[in-house]
Amino acid sequence: MDPAFERVEPDGTHTLVSRALAEEVPVAVEVNGFGYAVMMATPQELEDFAWGFASAERLGRVIDAEAHRTEAGAIVRLTVADGATVIERVRHRTTDSACGLCGIDSLEAALRPLPRVEARFAGERTAVFRAAAELREHQVLNAKTGAHHAAALCAEDGAIRLVREDVGRHNAFDKLVGAMARQGLGWDGGFALVSSRCSYELVEKAVLAGCPLLAAISAPTALAVEAAKGAGLSLAVLARPDALLWQAS
Repeated sequence: MDPAFERVEPDGTHTLVSRALAEEVPVAVEVNGFGYAVMMATPQELEDFAWGFASAERLGRVIDAEAHRTEAGAIVRLTVADGATVIERVRHRTTDSACGLCGIDSLEAALRPLPRVEARFAGERTAVFRAAAELREHQVLNAKTGAHHAAALCAEDGAIRLVREDVGRHNAFDKLVGAMARQGLGWDGGFALVSSRCSYELVEKAVLAGCPLLAAISAPTALAVEAAKGAGLSLAVLARPDALLWQAS
């Protein structure tokens, strides 16, 4: 059963209600047999997460990925082609669902140079408004819990093609990129939309996935803006019904 809470209103009225809660478990990531990271995540679509995580960590070509639930959480076992280099960025402590770089053992590893984005957004800027307006309809988990972030693949006209959700915004983006890889989908002149702030980690993931435009519902950080500009990634941030902020690549 869903946990019971007291709903308290401004006039002091309180009633007992039940509410669905987001599931959050530790997900251990193994790469070529080595323990690599432990992420707190929503235990759904973990094979998608594994493929996207490998892209974001620059682990090389994925050969296979398997996910298994355990009593304590879940285990994701990745097999990648270039196993000799996977330990270069090994993490040494458990991360939480809001963290994309926690545990990296050096500043150089955390802020490695990003490649240039060659793809370009083919649509009109107004396409971001359409995607932002339609995103809520695709957030199935968040509709139940109010605690899940979403990352969406959007066509050049703003139509939403694919969505993945997770309690962590970084995990949601990894799941999206992984699902695209597994389904053979490309950006095709479209863009990514996230239901969160535009952080450096999301810029890094977008660049490594070859995304031409990253749109975000909330504001960017200064480092995210700097990194996006340097890598040739366009940004559309603070995407609200009445306006958005645009930074061209």
